[in-house]
Amino acid sequence: MIAEILAFHPTGSPVFAPPSKSMAHRAVLCAALAEGTSRVEHLEFSQDIAATLSAAARLGAGVETGPDWALLRGGLLRRPDGPVDCCESGSTLRFLIPLASLTGGPVTFTGRGRLMERPQSVYQELFSAQELEFRQGPDGLTIGGPLWPGKYPVRGDVSSQFVSGLLFALPLLKRESTLRLIPPVESRSYIEMTRAVQAAFGVESFWQDEYTLRIPGGQAYRPRAYTVEGDYSQAAFPAVLGALCGGVTLTGLAADTLQGDAVILDILRRCGARFARDAAGLHFEKSLLHGVEIDLADCPDLGPVLMALGLFCEGETVIRNAGRLRLKESDRIAAMEAELRACGGVVSSEGDVVRLRRSTLHRPVRPLCGHNDHRVVMSLTVLALAAGLPLSIEGAEAIQKSWPSFFAVIRQLGGEVNELG
Repeated sequence: MIAEILAFHPTGSPVFAPPSKSMAHRAVLCAALAEGTSRVEHLEFSQDIAATLSAAARLGAGVETGPDWALLRGGLLRRPDGPVDCCESGSTLRFLIPLASLTGGPVTFTGRGRLMERPQSVYQELFSAQELEFRQGPDGLTIGGPLWPGKYPVRGDVSSQFVSGLLFALPLLKRESTLRLIPPVESRSYIEMTRAVQAAFGVESFWQDEYTLRIPGGQAYRPRAYTVEGDYSQAAFPAVLGALCGGVTLTGLAADTLQGDAVILDILRRCGARFARDAAGLHFEKSLLHGVEIDLADCPDLGPVLMALGLFCEGETVIRNAGRLRLKESDRIAAMEAELRACGGVVSSEGDVVRLRRSTLHRPVRPLCGHNDHRVVMSLTVLALAAGLPLSIEGAEAIQKSWPSFFAVIRQLGGEVNELG
């Protein structure tokens, strides 16, 4: 699909933030593990969430869906009779590997795009230490099990998804386990998000110290109704657009959230953005912005839209600890560099540091490329609207991965967007 991005004329119409994809993954899995029927509400059926729902069904849960909800009848982990397709969802794959091991295995996972290229070394080492099967190749990943309770050392600087995956499975073992996080620990907020959703479903873990989690065994997930809160990670795109152009109001974002990507508000405030929160939501005014230093260690998903933002900020914007962006659906640093430069953007990178300067932007001589990456497509859309650059983005269907209604929301805000093919 090609998206034609034409112009932005703010309507002032408030838009509701989409449901948090991170929270939705976690709620669906906890519901699938709970014996009984749970209802998870405020869902958007992106490709990633659809992958987790489908995988939950393959592992034994009954799944029924409505317009924005899912009923899950869980409590039974069974070995699937064929591969589990995770599409392009890294969360689905990494959350399910430890759980799948409890079925007695072997279980094979498949995926698309770059999913099978993404590193799984943390699990590979843990499975190897327990002399369990773990084979990864371009066509799939096969594991055997079950994991057994004990002490699990886990690197904290690779991905919190490995920690969360173990947190889902270890409480179901008969005896207590401990997770020892090897510092530095990045994306700690995502670990806390997992623990909070688990607690809502009756499963607990406890910090013994800053780096050690104690996980009692013999626990059971309990069914319940759960409503997914609004997503700061996705809200970052209209929030940046609002800071640059004004006239944007976002609703449905909890002030007391555990989401690490809520730091987008602090980053925008440090850049000089003017916005206010009241009972009606977050209201953004057009603001003159300046460059700041940004640390992505706990909020890597914000990287692409912050790279777009940097081209509008006076002075230099420096983004540090960005290296994990190279291991996502695309190499997000290289992808954004290529597309920003095509529009006249002044951007450079070295290692895990990206530097951007305020730039005189122009219409590119070629269509921009979405690099099969939802966050790249959405970031380039914000760039085009804020700069008033009519342009086309090829591969815009990538938004289906996380926010299928993204362009509809942009039109509600006042963006002129055509979706072709």
